[in-house]
Amino acid sequence: MTKEYTARRNFVIEALNKIDGVYCPKPSGAFYCIARLPIDNADKFCQWLLEDFNFQGQTVMLAPATGFYSTPGAGTDEVRIAYVLNLTDLKGAMICLDEALKVYPGRVVKTNAEKAAV
Repeated sequence: MTKEYTARRNFVIEALNKIDGVYCPKPSGAFYCIARLPIDNADKFCQWLLEDFNFQGQTVMLAPATGFYSTPGAGTDEVRIAYVLNLTDLKGAMICLDEALKVYPGRVVKTNAEKAAV
């Protein structure tokens, strides 16, 4: 089981970091990761995914990371992604997330200076 979750983690982290504007460090021992997305508000983005977006009849369900921080305002552009699905489904989910980020009305485009500061 450890080998399977390691493969899932490695795939998800690599796929996320290939998406334009996304940054996701590799977690050490969890079955989820926290990813920074080019979005205005994680709560709104997660709700938009469920209510207004689909790609080829599917969407993805993410958890806003704001609920995982005690500091007010922390995690507003971050989401928690669990990699509990099989690799085939995770591949589809990463494609769906990439497509969602391309059309999300609250997408934030960062300048090169802002990217360098991350």
